[in-house]
Amino acid sequence: MKLTAKQFMEAPNKVITLLGMSGVGKTAFSLKLPRDTWFHYSGDYRIATRYLDEPILDEVKRVAMQNPFLKNLLQTDSIYIRNNFTFEHQFSVSSFLGMVGNPAKGGMSIDEFKRRQAIFRDAETHAMRDVDLFMQKSRDIYGYPHFINDAGGSVCSLTDSECWERLSAISVVIYLHADESLEHVLIDRAICKPKPLCYEDDFLDRHLTQYLEEHSLKFANEIQPDEFIRWIFPLLIDYRRPQYQRIAEKYGYTIEAEKIWKLNNEADILELICQCMDGLS
Repeated sequence: MKLTAKQFMEAPNKVITLLGMSGVGKTAFSLKLPRDTWFHYSGDYRIATRYLDEPILDEVKRVAMQNPFLKNLLQTDSIYIRNNFTFEHQFSVSSFLGMVGNPAKGGMSIDEFKRRQAIFRDAETHAMRDVDLFMQKSRDIYGYPHFINDAGGSVCSLTDSECWERLSAISVVIYLHADESLEHVLIDRAICKPKPLCYEDDFLDRHLTQYLEEHSLKFANEIQPDEFIRWIFPLLIDYRRPQYQRIAEKYGYTIEAEKIWKLNNEADILELICQCMDGLS
């Protein structure tokens, strides 16, 4: 939704969708807004607790059933397993996504990896379709005048018809742009502590072949999962950067992510958004 600063400030119900790489500051941005007037919708939380809850639990149970003691307890309904996803601990989704590579090193086959990637992408699409529903519920049931959609880092891969035409019709899309220095921070973080990622199929296929050739490997199950993440993450940043930029140019606005950390409250955030809308940022 393209608005002038005046239109945005006069709107009785402000709705924002935050776009940007994981770790760039989207959640930090959201948490600076008053919790009593802004409903915080997390795409990651919706994915984990609604659309991936059953697949996550299925995989956990599959592993647990290999233990005779746990198998008996599960089969007799003596115990149950629950997915406890939180903003601080998102390990259940990461564990479900997993990494491609050597099973002895915690990896999985390329077919299983792609199967889980497809499930996640479908979940992400549905979570973004739910924004309109939750926006209405946040007002009608909970009485929140304003709404912020904290979208996941891979949402830029969704097509306009899947996501962006609808989101831009109901919200102001704000892209938090990471400059070169912040990108290096994100890369260093990924190298230090690799974590599972979501990839588009064409990107994964192309770079998986490249990785095997560069490392003289014949099969994906020979890959060291952590090393593959370290190798591919900078390439993923390069791949997604123009996707973010295209969405922002067509549907919204761009704010430099480094400015987020200097903001103290709602007034600071709204002022920065207005400057961006008026071309002053």
